Amino acid sequence: MKFIEFLTESKEGKNVHLEHLEDNVLNAGVSGARDAINFLRSLRDMLAGHTGTKMNVTTKWDGAPAIFAGVNPENGKFFVGTKSVFAKNAKLNYTDDDIDANHPGSGLNEKLKLALAFLPKLGIKGVLQGDMMFSKGDIEHETIDGEDYIIFQPNTIVYAVPTKSKLAQAMLAAQIGVVFHTSYSGKTLETMKASFNIDISHLKQTKDVWFRDASFTDASGSATFTEQETAQITSILAQAGRLFNTIPALTLNRIAASETYLTQIKTYNNTKVREGQAIRDTRAHVAGLISWVEAKMNKEVLAAKKADTKQKRIKEKNEVIRFYRSNASQLKAIFDLMNMIVEAKLMVVRKLETIRSIGTFVRTDDGFRITAPEGFVAVDHVGKALKLVDRLEFSHKNFTAQKAWDK
Repeated sequence: MKFIEFLTESKEGKNVHLEHLEDNVLNAGVSGARDAINFLRSLRDMLAGHTGTKMNVTTKWDGAPAIFAGVNPENGKFFVGTKSVFAKNAKLNYTDDDIDANHPGSGLNEKLKLALAFLPKLGIKGVLQGDMMFSKGDIEHETIDGEDYIIFQPNTIVYAVPTKSKLAQAMLAAQIGVVFHTSYSGKTLETMKASFNIDISHLKQTKDVWFRDASFTDASGSATFTEQETAQITSILAQAGRLFNTIPALTLNRIAASETYLTQIKTYNNTKVREGQAIRDTRAHVAGLISWVEAKMNKEVLAAKKADTKQKRIKEKNEVIRFYRSNASQLKAIFDLMNMIVEAKLMVVRKLETIRSIGTFVRTDDGFRITAPEGFVAVDHVGKALKLVDRLEFSHKNFTAQKAWDK
């Protein structure tokens, strides 16, 4: 199976931003829609117990900040950094002074200094990317439903580990905790390629750093579909396949090739995600998209100072609105297809969520509420990756949950 740019930075081979599975219908047109359906078929086969499917699933931890650490192949020096390590003017931190210059203030500055002090002890070869889960001062003690836990909250989700467990003792002894999910190799930072099938077995053990990879492990063997569930997801994917075959390739590929259409549709869809609204009435969603785009572009026309700029924007608006209106039925079919992909994806996510090694909660005014992990990342046999996330649940939580700094 070949996958087309599930990573928005895949041309450089960097794991800077993972795309949602259903968005690949928009991002890559015909090939993206076909690949998304095939990807779900592979996940279905994996969860149905068909051993011929080569698919690696990792847990998407809700950590912060993102940490890059390793040896710069161009000078042999150990560095730490954030996602800016792959920017044109890369911010590489070899010393505390570099961190003060590149990341002044507290918060990120302090986390990077801890990373620089303790991650060299692991003997990292190449470069690793991960999420910082905690530093020593972040861990608290809490009683939840009568049980004693240590808790830490790097971002939205609160992670809880029973206080008396070996895992909690290892975390309490550590200065920092990191979950690694991507490795990089290459002769220069610019040419480094990402690998999601990460192997951290060679890293040295030290009590100062609690670390693990993001591999999903089903210790109980219960994360498998029943016959009924397998039949249900197979039916959804069959419907998706039939609908996909009715959508003109020209329309799908034109959206994927147009920065204007792609940005407008994804931005409008994301306003619904942010509000926690599922797109159920796709006909109304198309009408809403057209009204939203027209209002937005009318503002841009009014903002134009010069007459020729105004005319240019009016012409562009008319072309865009004409495209949406003339393809309204096809846009409805595209949103219906995306909904079917989401429905099948959520069946996979819910099954994977049944296995937990660490408790996950969200902080509310009334205490703590059990929640699912942020999601999962699926990697195919050629190393391409994509997000399997319940966007409505996690995005809504991300905007409404109390953060650690709000306590």
